[in-house]
Amino acid sequence: MRRSWVLALVLPFLLGLALVVDYQRSLNRPLGLAEPMVYQVAPGTSLRRLAAELSQQDLLQRPRYWEFHARRSDLAARIRAGEFELLPEMTARDLLTLLTSGQMVQYSLTVPEGWTFRQLLVALHTHPYITVTLEDEEVAGIMNLLGMPDAHPEGWFFPDTYAFPRGTTDLEFLRRAHQRMQRALHEVWEERQPNLPLQSAYEALILASIIERETGRADERERVSAVFTERLRRGMRLQTDPTVIYGMEQFDGRIRRSDLRRDTPYNTYLHAGLPPTPIGLPGLASLRAAVNPADEEVLFFVSRGDGSHHFSKTYEEHRRAVIDYLLGGDASRYGR
Repeated sequence: MRRSWVLALVLPFLLGLALVVDYQRSLNRPLGLAEPMVYQVAPGTSLRRLAAELSQQDLLQRPRYWEFHARRSDLAARIRAGEFELLPEMTARDLLTLLTSGQMVQYSLTVPEGWTFRQLLVALHTHPYITVTLEDEEVAGIMNLLGMPDAHPEGWFFPDTYAFPRGTTDLEFLRRAHQRMQRALHEVWEERQPNLPLQSAYEALILASIIERETGRADERERVSAVFTERLRRGMRLQTDPTVIYGMEQFDGRIRRSDLRRDTPYNTYLHAGLPPTPIGLPGLASLRAAVNPADEEVLFFVSRGDGSHHFSKTYEEHRRAVIDYLLGGDASRYGR
């Protein structure tokens, strides 16, 4: 009788202990992967369904234990939808931590400095892991969606390499790039030189976009900025080819005299001052150069043909540079 009473007390304890040990072992058991794999949690998947799916793929041997652990740890509601990289050394416990961490598989898109907004849209809409949600009319009014009603979208998106999970929408990407540009522009505008011929941060953005398209050399940006800054001070036309190109419906790689005479808002050979909007997406270096030009009174520059430019203070010096670098030394061709 006494022995039965003892067994009645001990057996439940032993069974409970065995259950606890099995529970802990199941959580600490490796997933058994031979190599890393990407696992996708679909939006709206319940915890029980997720545990069953993981069990079906032999990633969990005790799905009910894992489900209990998630609820007991208050982690069930924090499981994120998306793609996650599972590693061979991961345990079931590690798996739950990963699924609630938000550390999803990341994809990337590089937005080069100098791209136009149109080029950015093409890249977004052809990227295999970005979800296109914007209709044509919404693209036309994208700045309204971003909180800048009636603003032109050109120039307002920061060029960089962006990482994001599968399913990121085009609007989410644009909002992120736009916020980056807003912050960068605000910071550089606060650091601007005094007495610039620029009335607003937006004018600095426009000038930066021109600098970006004129030179890719880090050692020239401030000098290019100095040329345009001095021209603005003197009321001279900027006469910069990239603005003319931006205003052309089609560009085949050549600017003709007829293009320089065509009256568009972006033809800085015809119109004084800055063009009405940026002509591309300037990077941080060009933004900084726009508000911190070099301290020299240069008014002209011409390509040397090797990616660098010759800068001149006077028209005569500039004329000689054009003859030397563009006309092969033949002065008779100047002005044709």
